[in-house]
Amino acid sequence: MENHIYYIRFGTGLSSLLLMLIACQPQTGQMVEQLTTQPSNEVILNPGSQAHTYIKESVVKLFQRPIMAPVTGKIVYDETRTSRVTSPISGRVAGNIAELGIYVHKNDALAELDSPELGQAQSTYANALSELNLATRIYQRKKKLYEYDSVPLKDVEQAEADLDRIRNETERARLKLANLGIHSMHLDDRFVLRAPLSGTITERNINPGMEIRSDLDTPLFVISDLKQLWVQMDIFEKDIGSIHVGAQVLLRVPAYPDENHTATVSYISQIVDESSRTVKVRCIVPNPENKLLPAMFASIEVQSNPKDLAVVVPLTALFTEGQSAWVYVNMGDYHYQKRWVKTGLRLKDRAVVLEGLNVGEQLVIDGALLLHAEQNAQLQSKRRL
Repeated sequence: MENHIYYIRFGTGLSSLLLMLIACQPQTGQMVEQLTTQPSNEVILNPGSQAHTYIKESVVKLFQRPIMAPVTGKIVYDETRTSRVTSPISGRVAGNIAELGIYVHKNDALAELDSPELGQAQSTYANALSELNLATRIYQRKKKLYEYDSVPLKDVEQAEADLDRIRNETERARLKLANLGIHSMHLDDRFVLRAPLSGTITERNINPGMEIRSDLDTPLFVISDLKQLWVQMDIFEKDIGSIHVGAQVLLRVPAYPDENHTATVSYISQIVDESSRTVKVRCIVPNPENKLLPAMFASIEVQSNPKDLAVVVPLTALFTEGQSAWVYVNMGDYHYQKRWVKTGLRLKDRAVVLEGLNVGEQLVIDGALLLHAEQNAQLQSKRRL
């Protein structure tokens, strides 16, 4: 009997102790209630949970749909705005030389040569002019004499033939000087090499006193208008149907990793490289601030039609369970819903979501794995309850 009374008192005391513990921890009781009522695809965080510091969210938005993985390209000169300058005549560098890196305008002097070859060409033209004047007077005189029957016809015809021959030789000598940019008869053997277009001198291979020949393989100057450049890239054969002339591409260079530069596809090769199975594509990129330089490497992303929009999310928002991709969406009041999504093209840092997300929803972009672990822990606690 005494033992029976003892057990009753012990049980009553234990019950009182449990009630006191529950009364002292109302938040724990609230969590128990939430665990028993929350859907299985949700995870609930306490307002004071430290997990909030590791969770980042972003509003789901529409972006221009990416259509292929970025490719590596190379920035090169725009050859329509570039000239590799050589000397059309032999000589020795005798005057000032334009400095490397300066901007020159069309017809500005680049270098001055002392050229006996030029002097010879000028002398040849001067002699040809003298002979042309003489031949013209002889022809005119014989023509008049023929009218008075003082010379036979064959003399007139011979004078006319000589005049035509000398006129052709004179024109040939004049054209040679014109091709050199010489339009005066000042005989001084000085030839001025001039810029054929406006641009920046990006290469200089000429020094004072250097002997110059017209058959040199290396250009003396390279001049290019760097305000516009080309970007060359190789597109895999399977992707060539996704690109066309006029399409927009975005490119980034290591020197400015946070800046996007827009280029336009201007040429697509009609030949597939048999070894790499790629097609060469060329784009035009404006360079108003001269930030881009020839020979830079660039990461290039081909853009779709501006009206072709899609939900694009960071890869950090996705996690895999089984064979499917999942995300967490903030439903409010510290409730995070686990949701299946169907993905399309996956890039290095983001993916296209085809189904499962709506514009305007609050997506967890960092901390999804943390929420997944918390959800598993809460499901286990719920089973124990």
